[in-house]
Amino acid sequence: MFSDSNDSDRKKGVGKNRVAEVANTLEWLITAFILAFVFRAFVMEAFRIPTGSMADTLMGAHFSLRCVQCGYKYNYGFDPIRYRMKHDTMPDGNIKPPYSRCSNCGHYQSSSGAMSVSNGDRILVLKCIYQFFEPNRWDVIVFKNPNEPRINYIKRLIGRPGETIEIIDGDVYIDGQIARKPPKVQKEMWMPVFVNDYQPVRPLEGSFNGHIWQQPFDVENSQWSIDPENSTVFVLDSETEDVQYLAYDTNVGNDFRATYSYNDVSGYTYRPYSSDLKLGFYARPENPEGLVGVSLSKYETTYNAFVDFQGEMVISKVTDDNVVIELARKSVGQIVAGRSLFVELVNVDHQLIFKVGDNKLIHDLGKNPGDVGSRTVDIGPVARIFGSGKMSVSHVSLFRDTHYTSMNGSSGQKPTRASEGNPFPLGPDDFFVLGDNSPNSADSRLWTHKGRGNNESFFRKGVVPREYLVGKALFVYWPSGFKPFMRSRFALIPNIGRMRFVYGGGKDFN
Repeated sequence: MFSDSNDSDRKKGVGKNRVAEVANTLEWLITAFILAFVFRAFVMEAFRIPTGSMADTLMGAHFSLRCVQCGYKYNYGFDPIRYRMKHDTMPDGNIKPPYSRCSNCGHYQSSSGAMSVSNGDRILVLKCIYQFFEPNRWDVIVFKNPNEPRINYIKRLIGRPGETIEIIDGDVYIDGQIARKPPKVQKEMWMPVFVNDYQPVRPLEGSFNGHIWQQPFDVENSQWSIDPENSTVFVLDSETEDVQYLAYDTNVGNDFRATYSYNDVSGYTYRPYSSDLKLGFYARPENPEGLVGVSLSKYETTYNAFVDFQGEMVISKVTDDNVVIELARKSVGQIVAGRSLFVELVNVDHQLIFKVGDNKLIHDLGKNPGDVGSRTVDIGPVARIFGSGKMSVSHVSLFRDTHYTSMNGSSGQKPTRASEGNPFPLGPDDFFVLGDNSPNSADSRLWTHKGRGNNESFFRKGVVPREYLVGKALFVYWPSGFKPFMRSRFALIPNIGRMRFVYGGGKDFN
């Protein structure tokens, strides 16, 4: 019997090739594992938001609510302790949400049934970036908790090494001058006061801030009226020289206090007023004569911005003795009758920004605390629409700025760190952080213990040391999703519409 030596060699070759393939596969898997480990450790890592200290910018576990009256969507934080559950845990099934208030129409509602809890946002964090670049103010950063370094925290970076921080009337001051937020950060921080397109379906129920609902823009004391065919539209028909005011009444609608629909409603009455506002709408002039504008007050000064239908944009202020002082002017060309035009006035961070269509007029009020006049803490601001001639106004929306609190209500209104009159200086490697949900955030204002370092060393109270910086929040890759089944514990379907970048600093806006 004869053997075929070529066939035997071929089988041996095949065997060697298979061994080599397995070895190559194992080598590739080990390499991939090492690269993934290195990528996670040094480049980018996924984190889950556990609490609501950064809401609504980033949300922890929460109830996704829709007002049963006006239909406005808002979120309310889920607190496991309230339900006798362990910290940072989720319920297995549906539970009844707590008492809440709609951030738009002021309706207090208590759900009659149980509902699911939405998971906290999951984000991608760019790690080690701060070993090559200095952190920017307003970045959303992940860092090791100075008191418990094994735990990661996420907040917004406010103060950088060598700076002095002071929180005055909800604004951040750096070395005595206001720190202005970049436009994309500011956009995230606007909070609704009233959006006129969302109106209650049962306004006679006495559950709107303790009374029945009424249109908060006062049409009784002027020639403004509500369009009989559309309750969300205001109309005016006056003489060209007869300017009529449509004022927002805080006794009827939500006021300008720094309340957060995400938080417990019990502390709403004691929150300070937010004096930075934004009021916008679409105006449709019916003839070429007249004007339309917005009036916002801050402390005891009123700022007016208007555009006449001949095309002049003007910003002015009214002094205590009713003297009108023009601050800025711009010609934009005649306004076309019969065409809707977007109009908006923003008073934020000591800046007036007036928008008419694609045109913008800006006036800087100054960066020092006293540049906007003497501060009054017990008087809320005033917001009004005004105009003359014949026109209609629709899609009215009123917002307030996020307000960083400087008083600790749980301690009998005790001033926090870096509060007004108590500026807080930072050392050469110290950072100062705040949560966007300021009344419900344990951050640099409130830390009561020194930070723990290596070899039994300690850091100053209230600071994040440079060595504890982990990275910069970059992208929300898995916001609270949808559950495929009623009893499903996990939201397996992504909410693609809520995937978004997390905006921070860049150009210094001080």
